[in-house]
Amino acid sequence: MKLQRLFEMRPAELAFRSRQQLAKTVDRFVAPLGLSSPECVFDALDGDAVFHSIALQLEKSDPVIMAAKLQQRFEHIAPFRFFAGTSETGIAAHIASHCHEARQQIIENANAICRDEFEILGYGKLSFGSPVNWQFDAVSGRKITPAHGSRIKYLANEQVGDSKVVWELNRHQWLLDLGQAYQFTGDALYAEAFVRLVRHWMSQNPPGFGMNWTSSLEVAMRMISWCWALLLFRGSAAFAPELFLQMLGWIQAHARYVERNLSRYFSPNTHLTGEALGLFYVGALLPELKGARQWKALGREILLAELDRQVHPDGVYFEQSTRYQYYTVEMYLHFIILSERNGVAVPKSVKTRLARMLDFLIQVRRPDGTVPQIGDADGGWLLPLVRREPGDYRGLFATAAVLLNNSQFAWAAGDMAAETWWLLGWGTFEGNPQADLLMKPERSIPASVALRCFPEGGYVIMRNGWDEHAHHLIFDTGPLGCGLSGGHGHADLLSVQCSAWGENFLVDAGTFCYTADAAWRRYFRSSQAHNTVLVDGRGQAEPNGPFSWHGKPSARLLSCTSKPGFCLAEAEHEAWGSPADPLVHRRRVLFVDSRYWLIIDDLSGQADHRIDLRYQFAAMPVGIQEDGWVRAHGNRSALLLKAFSNVPLATTVAKGQLVPLGGWISPNYGHRVPAPAVTFSAEAALPLRIVTLLFPLANSAAAAPLLTPIIEDGSLTGVTFASGKRETIYIGDHEISIEPKN
Repeated sequence: MKLQRLFEMRPAELAFRSRQQLAKTVDRFVAPLGLSSPECVFDALDGDAVFHSIALQLEKSDPVIMAAKLQQRFEHIAPFRFFAGTSETGIAAHIASHCHEARQQIIENANAICRDEFEILGYGKLSFGSPVNWQFDAVSGRKITPAHGSRIKYLANEQVGDSKVVWELNRHQWLLDLGQAYQFTGDALYAEAFVRLVRHWMSQNPPGFGMNWTSSLEVAMRMISWCWALLLFRGSAAFAPELFLQMLGWIQAHARYVERNLSRYFSPNTHLTGEALGLFYVGALLPELKGARQWKALGREILLAELDRQVHPDGVYFEQSTRYQYYTVEMYLHFIILSERNGVAVPKSVKTRLARMLDFLIQVRRPDGTVPQIGDADGGWLLPLVRREPGDYRGLFATAAVLLNNSQFAWAAGDMAAETWWLLGWGTFEGNPQADLLMKPERSIPASVALRCFPEGGYVIMRNGWDEHAHHLIFDTGPLGCGLSGGHGHADLLSVQCSAWGENFLVDAGTFCYTADAAWRRYFRSSQAHNTVLVDGRGQAEPNGPFSWHGKPSARLLSCTSKPGFCLAEAEHEAWGSPADPLVHRRRVLFVDSRYWLIIDDLSGQADHRIDLRYQFAAMPVGIQEDGWVRAHGNRSALLLKAFSNVPLATTVAKGQLVPLGGWISPNYGHRVPAPAVTFSAEAALPLRIVTLLFPLANSAAAAPLLTPIIEDGSLTGVTFASGKRETIYIGDHEISIEPKN
């Protein structure tokens, strides 16, 4: 397979990978000779005589004295290059007074960090030993054998444990908790913990060696955290000039590593954009470092090129993942803010494309204010200034509202956000109309449209309003991930998610893990864990390792229309098709009078098959009634399901099942809980039609409506429905019509 991939490479990719491999090979022999702290190399800045003088004296005079001068100069000039909130007087007090809960959480996290306990993904606070073992997976208990980074198989669970856990610790994003706690309280305890932990990390992780030099993205993430630490601990007595100068040398080493090992062909997705942002960060904040001008230009070049390549014109991120869409938006918000602070030109098209990405996130945003999981979600953040629940995007919307001057984003944010103050500063809000919108978001509710279609990205959204008691459905009509590996996409073609009366009923099962457990990874990304159809027990695609697939089928959106009394979306795929049996799954989703949904699944083919129609619920009571209805109980409302066909359907419910796996959801990476999954099954010759009614009840104890299937010549051609009023829905192969009767 590797040889085949080699022959498939274009000359540019082959040359790029060859250079990278040669550099790694040389580094394996060179790196052991320089395990001490890397020295910082400066470059002259045009017209900056003060810095030029300091840099020259660093080579000739007492380095401690000159390091102090360099640090003083940095403390004076760097705030003008970085995010406004890190330098404004009184910003911490503003945040503390408006975001008291966030402040308390940050201080609690910082206190735990001082005890060497770290908040890691969905696992909560973990201990990696004291002193910290930076090469240790605290979940599995595996210790990583020291080796050059290029020799460590970081996806091999039996060797390294869950690389995601180790990397999360070594992103050093806990520095943000310590730094903010220091800003809030002025307590030297937090600055001293920062000094202790960073010094220890540098002594244990020489450049190029160990798990923490295996991924360019992780190196870039750590680099970004260190940039923030330089500002957040500015003025601290514990932050000695000698450590400041040492950190500059390490940041330079990080940037050089990233520049040499860009993921242009390995993972040209958020890996590449995250690496580019890291380079831009360092180039903007520390232009005195040798190579900084190149890093800033390179970072900008990559970010501008990748936005068009990775984001569809309708604003959907190409990996079919809401969480990775979040990452991408966050990266570009940071890029724009830093560019404006440093006088770097950014085309208007960047903000336009970014606004479309945020519009999509608003459209999939559920009535309870959370953004649902679609595709992979690894639980991480670009910059967790506030550690929010995975579906809580309010901080992102708040920053975008101010930066892009958009009232709908202000509505989605709901209020001011601490991260927005840190990024933009308090002064940004003075006289800015979005500040008022953020305080009074009810003025900016988006226009109510029952149907929104994102044809390039592959999603259809149906809703009956924007209030907290609305109905909302997401219909997946796109491909299995992006066209590269599909690594972060799930086998969820034609899947739906549904909220009714503001409560989330049908959900995406989530991710749970990447490499920690192959069976669980396989399950959570499979069709079995999504609200779609299986044929003969098979999903739509078979995994090929944790981040690729044997084949990447894609759905096709056939139509998306609104008519008086209903709206309709139709899509299909041929994941199971073969020349001998050209099987096609076509799904139509009908939203009737903005009150209920009818899901029509047509499977065409030429043989007998077992068909399983699955619906995964959130963690809530779900039962099968004697009359055949499935009733899911929310906190106050209910969702009824009933499936019909021209052949008998068996209905089963699985919850927390281990053999085979079934009935699980993962709210966050590393965390799974039992949740009911309903399956309607049939053994039949194709073609076959199954019609499912999704009927929301405001009162969870209310009676089910009367529903009668219409069978003509052995085919299911419609249903008669009575709930308050009587109506008949006629289902043809090409048309659907509704005949209301009082």
